Amino acid sequence: MMAGFIKPDSGNPYVGLSPNSHIVISGNKMGKSNESILYNSARVFKDTSTYKIKTREVGRHWLRLHFCPVENPHYNLKFAVFSVKANGFLLLHGFSLSKSGKKSCLFKEFIFEGGGSSSEKLVLTFVPSDGSLAFINVIEVLSVSEWQFPSEAVSVPLGPAIDIPTHVAFETAYRINMGGPLLTPKNDSQWRTWEPDQSFLVNAAAARNVSVNPSLVKYFYGVSEEIAPNWVYATAQEMADANIQYQRFNISWAFEVEPMFTYLIRLHFCDIVSTSLDTLFFNVYINNQSALESFDISSKTMELSTAYFVDFVTNVSVVSNRILVQVGPSNPRYSSTNAILNGLEIMKMSNPSDSLVRNPRPDSKTPTPKKWVLLAVTSSVGFVVLVLISAALYLYLRHPKKPRQQSSVWLPLDIHVGNSDSKVSGGSFASTSHSLSPGHVIAFSEIREATKNFDKRLILGVGGFGKVYKGVLKNGVVVAVKRGNPRSQQGFTEFRTEIEILSKLRHRHLVSLIGYCEEQDEMILVYEFMAGGPLRKHLYGSSLPSLTWKQRLQICIGAAKGLHYLHASAAESIIHRDVKTTNILLDENLTTKVGDFGFSKLGPTLDQTHVSTAVKGSFGYLDPEYFRRQQLTQKSDVYSFGVVLMEVLCARPAINPSLPREQVNIVEWAMNWKKRGQLEKIIDPHLVGSVNLESLLKFGETAEKCLAEFGTDRPTMADVLWNLENALQLQEASIQNVSVENTANHIPDIPEWAPQIETAEGDGADSIIYQESDTITASGQFSQSMDPRGRYSARGSL
Repeated sequence: MMAGFIKPDSGNPYVGLSPNSHIVISGNKMGKSNESILYNSARVFKDTSTYKIKTREVGRHWLRLHFCPVENPHYNLKFAVFSVKANGFLLLHGFSLSKSGKKSCLFKEFIFEGGGSSSEKLVLTFVPSDGSLAFINVIEVLSVSEWQFPSEAVSVPLGPAIDIPTHVAFETAYRINMGGPLLTPKNDSQWRTWEPDQSFLVNAAAARNVSVNPSLVKYFYGVSEEIAPNWVYATAQEMADANIQYQRFNISWAFEVEPMFTYLIRLHFCDIVSTSLDTLFFNVYINNQSALESFDISSKTMELSTAYFVDFVTNVSVVSNRILVQVGPSNPRYSSTNAILNGLEIMKMSNPSDSLVRNPRPDSKTPTPKKWVLLAVTSSVGFVVLVLISAALYLYLRHPKKPRQQSSVWLPLDIHVGNSDSKVSGGSFASTSHSLSPGHVIAFSEIREATKNFDKRLILGVGGFGKVYKGVLKNGVVVAVKRGNPRSQQGFTEFRTEIEILSKLRHRHLVSLIGYCEEQDEMILVYEFMAGGPLRKHLYGSSLPSLTWKQRLQICIGAAKGLHYLHASAAESIIHRDVKTTNILLDENLTTKVGDFGFSKLGPTLDQTHVSTAVKGSFGYLDPEYFRRQQLTQKSDVYSFGVVLMEVLCARPAINPSLPREQVNIVEWAMNWKKRGQLEKIIDPHLVGSVNLESLLKFGETAEKCLAEFGTDRPTMADVLWNLENALQLQEASIQNVSVENTANHIPDIPEWAPQIETAEGDGADSIIYQESDTITASGQFSQSMDPRGRYSARGSL
């Protein structure tokens, strides 16, 4: 991380300033505090002047500008009028402290992309208005981690996710600590200031402050103190009459903003009020539009007192100048109701003219518009025209991105599902409306009959999308029915993605889709029934017979064939993005099929190396390079499959917090034993004495390559498949040639580790990104750290 304060009179070598265009003035000493010292002098510009600040890192940077008029007999800086530009963005125009009301000093914070090489600098320009001056007291520059800002956000009103281009600037409008005190830069690793929320509450009587010790706050995988300090998550506003039945009011906050701009709104959540999981459900509204429905924080974090955040994008029209944020009970009929919010950030986004200023005067340089769909700012040609333009551009923003052209080599299937009125595209897959036959939509009444009105005794499992039931259709076909949970945030996008993929793919090792239902706001998917259930149940946590080593190899080979087909054999490469043992299903003959394509994404085209997208996946299986860079490739699936291989070998979860610290993460733990050349010490005890050593070594070598730190060092799924088949051949050869000579190739030793299994209903790694930040130890090259930067190295031994 690169950070720095630039004092105007410091002569900093990283600053280049136009000569003869400025002077430095000092005022009376105001005190001994750091702020007083910083504000005791200013650089004054008589003409257009430019700072050229070298940055050490490529990417986004915080830029913080401090303005405080130094008392001087020759210059009245309070009435100085000027503009500020940075790297082609217009940050301020006609700015003057005289317009700030009672505030004597002002602080402005911006975020935008900066250079990283010696030839690229952060170029900051001050332009005095005619007959006036410009000035600055302090400049702060701080690099921003690439995962700290989203590549996409939820659209409000609800619609397709909005991509956030890298070439967009932000101006911080508000940063609020709900239910807590003022947090100064001393309380924040990013030197941010968090205001208390009392002055923004619409009805203070509706809210009640709650707090816990900040040390109790845990950070979810993908969230760290760089997102927000634990002080923010340790306080919240909850409903004043929490847990009283039939509550119908919301807690509301109102924020004045500049109209005709798009705003990024980040909401921070941490359930510090519940005593158990899955008990706090509430709704979130932005500008009276639904943003989250029946939101359950614990379903995302899997723990209480764990930090989480959600990003939204909304537009403020010409007729409005505020953003209203509300939280309230999801259903007043529940026996107890509550809603909370811990923190909030609102950031104005630059318009297509690269400006953070509405309607700058003609003397301002107008940058070239960029080709991304954010609300354009037009010249004032009358109120009615502005309203019409605003409405048109608003609809344009909400229109889904043009989907990738569907390849003509997709083969029609004898089973089609779909609906001509697709609600969500999201840019991930081509629209299916022209190819799906409504004749294979299954009526809700038939599904209800097939599942005996969704009898709880027919539940096969529970996942992030909802419950899965066993059913029998009218034609006698046994099916698996996945019914979307109305409280699930995975929702319609995942539902549609599964239809779009599985209706066009057929492979022996991919789960087949029979049909779907959208009646009565239902989201139901009907698949072929896999009698063997998920692979995980055959490895641990159930009373099923233990799989032999040969069976495990055959199952892994089947899964590898399915993934290889997705990556290389389908008309367009598809990345599964959620490979794990609960998404590898078995039939009654233990034939393997890969399922659950809700997170899947089209792979890169021939002229691309990756797909830039927000991070999605399951904790314990997530490729750390994808998480760090938000760049998705087929090698991300390879990494996840490497975790599956280790799970198959050791018969234990990918992450098990109940184990000793050094055993919590299967990747770290197994790779330590692999580097010692003692992988046989940690295999499933049921396999002892039955695994050929050469087969084990080939299997371990394959898993190790899959888990390489960088995607370029990992094999393709074709290579993985070849190596697994080789491991199977070695195992079969040893069985066919049992003799005194080869008995030494078997493993007689009892493992030093025995798995500790906790049986639980459903999927233990339920399509989330989750962190046990205080239970993981990284070790060496293969550590899959819980650090938000992806991986790190540290000394240590088991």
